[in-house]
Amino acid sequence: MKTILWSMDREEIQEEVIMKAAQVITNGELVAFPTETVYGLGANACDAEAVAKVFEAKGRPIDNPLIVHIANKAMLEKLVIAVPAKAKRLIERFWPGALTIVLHKQEGVFPNAITAGLETVALRMPSHPIALALIRAANVPIAAPSANRSGRPSPTLAQHVLEDLDGKIAGIIDGGRTEVGLESTVIDCTIDPPIILRQGGVTEEQIEACIGSVATENVIDEQHQPRSPGMKYTHYAPKATLHLIAGSPTFIQSKIDEACESGKKVGILTVVEREELYQADVVVASGTETDLATVAGTMYDSLRKFDHTDVDIIFGETFPEAGLGNAIMNRLRKAAGNRMINEN
Repeated sequence: MKTILWSMDREEIQEEVIMKAAQVITNGELVAFPTETVYGLGANACDAEAVAKVFEAKGRPIDNPLIVHIANKAMLEKLVIAVPAKAKRLIERFWPGALTIVLHKQEGVFPNAITAGLETVALRMPSHPIALALIRAANVPIAAPSANRSGRPSPTLAQHVLEDLDGKIAGIIDGGRTEVGLESTVIDCTIDPPIILRQGGVTEEQIEACIGSVATENVIDEQHQPRSPGMKYTHYAPKATLHLIAGSPTFIQSKIDEACESGKKVGILTVVEREELYQADVVVASGTETDLATVAGTMYDSLRKFDHTDVDIIFGETFPEAGLGNAIMNRLRKAAGNRMINEN
């Protein structure tokens, strides 16, 4: 299959391109497109054969449910049984945006693979103008997990999608770099208090300011079925082994030196403030520690940069686990397979 690449400025929506891409989706094929979080791999969420192609292209485990993207609240009413009061408040505050809400699904709407057999469905209204235009033009809810091979760092550039899926999908809309850089937050509103199933672009603090106290859950047990993407399996991993490392720059440099002395090519994932501090084979700075949004926005791109080098091992600095730092550390832990080195 030849993958078509369409380029588009988010501020200048090309209706002809949008209609072509929408036709591809309604014909049962896959189109990758930018959202404000990461690039999504779009398929008609009501077409079982199209959804099956998503799992095939990504190499995605079949028990991992998909997030369904919609363009307006009228779509939502046709897909779920009810919208609880707290979910309504979250929708008013955060939609369109980087928040996915789990609700009880309408029966007979989605193929089983969308929800992995669960009685619930995860829904989001993205804010990216290209994503919204595509959903409206297709006039169907669009299932859109991250447009990468399963387990790889999520794509924040169209080039990342090409690296993983060229020849496996029908088309890609190149809308430039995504903004948030991390996937959406997922919150289950079928119970009270609601439970955050995945940290993401909307922080726990922002959610609690809107609806009060919420619970959090992070399933890593391989024996349990996930209720949301990102709760199971190793994700976001570069090709070289990643170890998170918490400690002083002196301690981190000592670990770099030890690995170099053992004959390994070593990379370090750091921030701009310490880019010149470390001596390693490859140094990649992902944002600045004074603004974690810059770290989130470039983290996946930074991890992929190591894949274009010959490093054997990567050490990644850690971040405070508050606000957006919770989501950043959630992704880094999964990318590292929970490998952690602590100074103390």
